[in-house]
Amino acid sequence: MLSKIPVDLKNVSEEDIDKEILRAGIIAELDAVNLYEQMANLTKNENIRAVLMDVAKEEKTHIGEFQALLLQFDPQQKQELEAGAKEVEEELSK
Repeated sequence: MLSKIPVDLKNVSEEDIDKEILRAGIIAELDAVNLYEQMANLTKNENIRAVLMDVAKEEKTHIGEFQALLLQFDPQQKQELEAGAKEVEEELSK
């Protein structure tokens, strides 16, 4: 089952609408990556698998595009993303 957009975008403030749109786009692209990679793992046909994995890779690029925009519109998101990366780095260096 694919994800549902968690908020009704009609009820989001004008100040937050672009951030919510970008997050919804990220959710949709993550769903697509999961779907294509799962289907690729199910098929026995190498041609189908190759195409599905290529399409999944393209969706990952889309995630990066939406994320890059989101980080421009939401400085707190950027700060927390960097903090999370630092926490992982610290944890893995133990």
